[in-house]
Amino acid sequence: MPNMSLKKNPMPVQDPIERGRNFKEVALGYDEATALDEAARCLNCKNMPCVSGCPVNVHIPEFIAKVRELDFEGAYQVINKSSSLPAVCGRVCPQETQCESKCVRGIKGEAVGIGRLERFVADWHNTHSTEAPKLPEPNGHKVAIVGSGPSGLTCAGDLAKLGYKVTVFEALHLAGGVLVYGIPEFRLPKSIVQKEVDTLKALGVDVETNVVIGKTLTIDELFEDMGYEAVFIGSGAGLPRFMGIPGESLKGVYSANEFLTRSNLMKAYESDSTTPIMHAKKVAVVGGGNVAMDAARTALRLGAEKVYIVYRRSLEELPARKEEVEHAMEEGIEFKLLNNPTKILGFENPDDRRDPRNGFVTGMECIRMELGEPDASGRRSPVEIPGSEFVLDVDSVIIAIGTSPNPLIKSSTEGLEVNRKGGIVVEEATGLTSREGVYAGGDAVTGAATVILAMGAGKTAAKAIDEYLSAK
Repeated sequence: MPNMSLKKNPMPVQDPIERGRNFKEVALGYDEATALDEAARCLNCKNMPCVSGCPVNVHIPEFIAKVRELDFEGAYQVINKSSSLPAVCGRVCPQETQCESKCVRGIKGEAVGIGRLERFVADWHNTHSTEAPKLPEPNGHKVAIVGSGPSGLTCAGDLAKLGYKVTVFEALHLAGGVLVYGIPEFRLPKSIVQKEVDTLKALGVDVETNVVIGKTLTIDELFEDMGYEAVFIGSGAGLPRFMGIPGESLKGVYSANEFLTRSNLMKAYESDSTTPIMHAKKVAVVGGGNVAMDAARTALRLGAEKVYIVYRRSLEELPARKEEVEHAMEEGIEFKLLNNPTKILGFENPDDRRDPRNGFVTGMECIRMELGEPDASGRRSPVEIPGSEFVLDVDSVIIAIGTSPNPLIKSSTEGLEVNRKGGIVVEEATGLTSREGVYAGGDAVTGAATVILAMGAGKTAAKAIDEYLSAK
């Protein structure tokens, strides 16, 4: 019988006070009974509107039907036909604005917990399955993937399943891209990412780390010297943006990119880490997206006594996922909304330049804002309130206002067209760049976006690469 409850089963989570001081995963996942109860809420609609909301077109009703039948491995195999990273997507995809936003059950209640069910199925597979994936028959073609983030891993997985010899080149020492350096352990355990990478390796994908394309090797060398017939660029958007206000060069000011990389990938939270982060007592995080939430919640776990989110619009305009905002608030992070930084203040002792306090953050000057007319995107533009300046007492500032694609590949590759923001220009339907045989997708094209959109771009490019090489 269908479960006609108007509410989805809640996700079990750690206690907010307890989790605010550890890096263990916050969301604990459904157990079998809860997953079955939630799966019974799916109406198995014939026109499957939820599938149209998924950038990688997972056959959602089909996998949920398998859950109802207690065929959890079968459910995983349904997901795996479309997605190379199901355990990741079940944790970090914004399902509420994608597949779940199309769910019929959401018209008069809450949508089916599609993401929570996907996580349950992927975790069940990772715990119980011991069978190695079947290696596809080689087709004799070689493809290089630049970057091991979600777009690169997806493209690699789809091509490997078609028999291509795929090599992924990663600049850092661990594969996973933003999944390992950007998203904190308490949202996405690194063991989950490693498991997904190992699954791709079992399909025959080679992963070469510590290779910076554009420096160690060029795109031209991949073609001319190493025999690759197509290249996919999924190098992400790792170049941080700053506000351009006074004081951003002070000690204790970080880009969110640096702060999270040092914590996530280089383990700055460990006492013997070789890449220490200054463990501040009062931290301001500037920005309102998921990265800002990640940085704020990480700072709290590193020992900060007070953490602020400083955002120039109101709560309704916050771009971060609702779940992440709620978790941050539960953990005690204070939201300073309708405020905008104008200057970062620092200690200076002109009488003694050797004073160790020189150059450190002592506060952040802000001005209060109000919402005016909508801007070009339809969001109401924030307007300064004259005379409303005040100083926020902090000793560290993290800037989380976005990132841009790194210009290294463009500067070393002839004929690769980019837009004014540094994103690689591609054909939307194929991911083809201005260079023959070179495709791109994810944040390297769009700028910082979601994991699942990057995966969708990788999937699109894999299909186009297959068609291109099959016709040669």
